[in-house]
Amino acid sequence: MPNTGGAVIPFAYQLGNVTSARSGVTEWLNKGDNAWQMISATLMGLQSVPGLVILYGSIVKKKWAVNSAFMALYAFAAVWICWVTWAYNMSFGEQLLPFWGKARPALGQKFLIARARLPASTHYYEGRKGVETEMIEPFYPMATMVYFHCEFAALTLIMLAGSLLGRMNFKAWMMFVPLWLTFSYTVGAFSLWGGGFLFHWGVIDFSGGYVIHLSSGVGGFVAAYWVGPRLTKDRQRFTPNNVLLMLTGAGLLWMGWAGFNGGDPYSANVDSSLAILNTNICAATSLLVWTCLDVIFFEKPSVIGAVQGMMTGLVCITPGAGLVQSWAAIVMGMMSGSVPWFTMMVVHKRWTLLQKVDDTMGVFHTHAVAGFLGGAATGIFAEPTLCNLFLPVTHSRGLIYGGDGGTQLIKQVVGAFFVIGWNIMATTIICLVVRLVVPLRMSEEQLKIGDDAVHGEEAYALWGDGEKYDLTKHGHGQDIEEMPSGVTQMV
Repeated sequence: MPNTGGAVIPFAYQLGNVTSARSGVTEWLNKGDNAWQMISATLMGLQSVPGLVILYGSIVKKKWAVNSAFMALYAFAAVWICWVTWAYNMSFGEQLLPFWGKARPALGQKFLIARARLPASTHYYEGRKGVETEMIEPFYPMATMVYFHCEFAALTLIMLAGSLLGRMNFKAWMMFVPLWLTFSYTVGAFSLWGGGFLFHWGVIDFSGGYVIHLSSGVGGFVAAYWVGPRLTKDRQRFTPNNVLLMLTGAGLLWMGWAGFNGGDPYSANVDSSLAILNTNICAATSLLVWTCLDVIFFEKPSVIGAVQGMMTGLVCITPGAGLVQSWAAIVMGMMSGSVPWFTMMVVHKRWTLLQKVDDTMGVFHTHAVAGFLGGAATGIFAEPTLCNLFLPVTHSRGLIYGGDGGTQLIKQVVGAFFVIGWNIMATTIICLVVRLVVPLRMSEEQLKIGDDAVHGEEAYALWGDGEKYDLTKHGHGQDIEEMPSGVTQMV
């Protein structure tokens, strides 16, 4: 350590531009970028825990509150261990196949304190006649990169869980999470972000419209098909047990999206600022459009509908958040507030397949439809100057800007079809493998009782000091006055 007037300064606290043979890292570390990236990752983490834990636990029937929240919490923890053990490098490491990285741990000290880099991301001109865009190397350590992208992976599995609430066997879910992360998520992440064939071809996915939302929407829908539906009475009436807490979870999700889209430029730069602004513009527009459509056609402004409109807006802007102008974000918000509304409220009721598959939270509409819509809209509205700030393929542009814009739209559609096809295949195989070990669906008794049968716990204590009032002990014939304090009617 250098001696400055007798005071010794640890290397970890030296200025970012200090060079030292012993420290080896301070010459490239940008503390502002590092701070923003860790804040972005933490904001995304708050979207999952507590965001979606609260939202799922509140938007379902009371008897499924604990199970739904726990599915999200378990996925968050399980993804973390799988991510650092093998999945990170499958997504962002050295190339094994054009769509997959080499599996290896992200746990070693030497690896984690070195400068962050995506080794497969060096982009060459056609025919490899020279480097067009250098390898992605942000100005912070690899530990920050691993942390940031783990939050994306965890959030994807938790979003997928929304399709399976209210009936999936928890033991099956425990197996499903690491398998789907390994054989589905890592493929999309490497192909589009880590240096895979879609990345180098120029398919645009700024922050996960395809990697996260399209994959979770399609994967959730396919898994819901194999798991089977909820009980008929649950499908007919599945009212939220706490609308206000549901809004709390939705609010955490919206605010956390600043890290979701604002962190993807890997820097605290002008592109991250624009991405956050566009994210809020699109989400607000989409919420308002969805609510207006509810009022026009159903004569009541639905709170759940507003949350769905918010979600579709956040999803739709994600693939192009830092690449479109703000007026285009409004247009995309109008699209995301109307097209998924139409598929959910009209198409769903007329298409037998959509009615047959019990997608509990409508993740197919809010994520798959909105994600595909956002990717296609990015192929239309991506602005050339903004594209050059972020994309490896120089001179990329959307359809309305002429040139190769039409080609970009075709690339977007082809990229979406790859993600859809891979997820249908991978999710189907995973579900078939899991059901060889444990049933995918809960038993009929568990489905009738809910949380108490599955976990031995319930979300709310309605009387006493937490114990349930047992009618088998007290009988069914006593007067109301004999019931515990606060209970006003017989069950």
